[in-house]
Amino acid sequence: MKLPVICPEGECCHGSRGCVPGKGLPKIVLVGSPNVGKSSLFNALSGSYTLVSNYPGTSVEISRGKSKIGEREYEIIDTPGMYSLLPVSEEERVSQLLIFEETPLVYLHVVDARNLRRMLSFTLQLLEAGLPLILVLNMMDEAEERGIEIDIPELSRLLGIPVIGTVSSEGKGIDELKTAISEFVPGNNTPGIQKFQKLDYGTEIEPYIESVENLLGPAKEFRISKRAFSLLLLQKDRTALEYLLRAEKSPEYGKAGSVKNNEKIRKLVEAASKAAAVPLSYLFTLKRQERVNEIVEQVMEMPDRTKRKTLGKTGIAGTERSSEKAGIRTGKKTETTKKNPGFSEKIDSILIHPVFGIPVLFLILYLGFYQFVGVFAAGTVVDFLENTLFGQYINPLVTARFVSLVPYPALQDLFVGEYGIFTQAVTYAIALILPIVGAFFLVFSIIEDTGYLPRLSLLLDGMFKKIGLSGRAVIPMVLGFGCSTMATMVTRTLETKRERLIANILLALAIPCSAQLGIILSILSGNPRGLSVWAGVIVLEFILIGYLASRILPGDAPTFILEMPPLRRPKLSNILVKTYSRMHWYFLEVLPLFVVASILIWIGRLTGIFDLALKVMEYPTVWIGLPPNAADVFLFGFFRRDFGAAGLYGMHDSGLLTGLQLLVAAVTLTLFMPCIAQFMMTIKERGLKTALVISGFIFPFAFLTGFIVNTLLTALGVNL
Repeated sequence: MKLPVICPEGECCHGSRGCVPGKGLPKIVLVGSPNVGKSSLFNALSGSYTLVSNYPGTSVEISRGKSKIGEREYEIIDTPGMYSLLPVSEEERVSQLLIFEETPLVYLHVVDARNLRRMLSFTLQLLEAGLPLILVLNMMDEAEERGIEIDIPELSRLLGIPVIGTVSSEGKGIDELKTAISEFVPGNNTPGIQKFQKLDYGTEIEPYIESVENLLGPAKEFRISKRAFSLLLLQKDRTALEYLLRAEKSPEYGKAGSVKNNEKIRKLVEAASKAAAVPLSYLFTLKRQERVNEIVEQVMEMPDRTKRKTLGKTGIAGTERSSEKAGIRTGKKTETTKKNPGFSEKIDSILIHPVFGIPVLFLILYLGFYQFVGVFAAGTVVDFLENTLFGQYINPLVTARFVSLVPYPALQDLFVGEYGIFTQAVTYAIALILPIVGAFFLVFSIIEDTGYLPRLSLLLDGMFKKIGLSGRAVIPMVLGFGCSTMATMVTRTLETKRERLIANILLALAIPCSAQLGIILSILSGNPRGLSVWAGVIVLEFILIGYLASRILPGDAPTFILEMPPLRRPKLSNILVKTYSRMHWYFLEVLPLFVVASILIWIGRLTGIFDLALKVMEYPTVWIGLPPNAADVFLFGFFRRDFGAAGLYGMHDSGLLTGLQLLVAAVTLTLFMPCIAQFMMTIKERGLKTALVISGFIFPFAFLTGFIVNTLLTALGVNL
């Protein structure tokens, strides 16, 4: 997966025959676990924005940018979060493939300074792979708050690489890091730094490692060391084996006189596994952790120890830097003042508590989503924009001007008719959809910036396990309330194919997007009983379908590993930039689709296809107790979910539906077919066959549910 080249400014070779990957800027690749500040460090280095999140969905697609350090330009690459070179999830596999394919100037391994003991194991893996490396100890401020002291020069000496302390969210230590990058020379040990000592995995396993190494082809065929590659093969890593098969087909590999040795390697893997008596991945991890423990004991002081070591200077191997310039306390013996981390831990314990955490969640849902998105944005703001601004001023003026300039009825109908590009598509997009989506993304950005989302994942993990998902699936589910298309894309972060499929089904079936949710909350807000029934039916369907899917679909249950970031006070700049970025993406995606929908409806009306489709939709619509003209809502809902919800809003305004009919329509529309954009994204992520099967199930199921709700409430004499 070679990345496209980014050329130096003023020297772009795009389009020329010589423009090949690797000819552009020298690359700096950021690697590390999720939630250690890689994205904020990427922003600090490149000066460009990428979504900075505390959940794994952010780094699914590789982010790239430019940075000028000194007199030289670099390409900065932010990879998906990974815990080791042996991938578990698809996002880790993407990062592993990038390491296999790319030849950067330097890798920046970003770690959480508070959790050095846990994260240095990956550092040792990267060193064992022979990669050019700088270790970045991020979140140094929070480590100091907890009384943690790290001797940075000693750590640099023991590892044999530059080590830099940073607080990337505040820009501290970034100048030091840039200096380290500009001075970095791969393979050139700075005086005073010892060379990294090879790990010994024991006399029983080392012969197998050496045997696999000898079976591999020329070293230049691999971007990592042959020893590290051999370790992955011994652990039966799928990506390493596939990469070996590709490498063996290359002309250089064949010229070296090598033969295909897959069968020999497989036999060695089985023999090594039997000799070890424990899984090799466990053995390798244990040996690395033993080395990590030795290093940490020499360089880190925890607050419960009486002995204090001198804090290291933030820089390269003992080279003195100005602590004021770096913005990090360095260079002298200090007693670290803790800022009462007990308070944060108490808040944490409440947020993830299976009993006390639920009321907090409901409070956030009520204030953030119901009151702000549903009542304020979908009610007050939409009412002003649609009925006053567009309804009384803009639309009449544009319609009158267009009719006077264009005398052709067909074109008038296309642009300013009942389903016109301006009178419906633009009006719905700006006056109805945009304020609701903007309000949702504003609330989502606030929640995200505080670090609450990972805690919500932990809180709901046990519940989600019952429906075949893990706590990690909370992220796409919550994001689905903003835009199901975006959420469908984020499901690729989930660990197994089975979990991704279940998440896709539930997103298409039972998760309304922000515009649809806001409109439904608005029209049902005056009917609390109807709103309660709607919410109850949707939650019940979510649980029921998820449970049945987890029992029917084959595959292993997902595991759940999550790096818990600290709780933070949200920053206004972060919130505004992230909200704008998401709204910009959404608006560019939704407005063209609204226009296309208007054009298709116009063509359908001219040819009679639209009327025929409406006639067909009238049968299931009447079957669930709705008037025939409500068929428009469901037909529009296929073009865009929010488009259909907007039609329902119009019928509600006109008083065309009773309370019961409004409830039945809201339930059916929520469970109805995914919109075109989500359908296309499902095809991209899961394939055409899967997308058709999901849609083929949802269409009749939505109307069946609407029929059951209407029949039961009518039989019980419930008056809404």
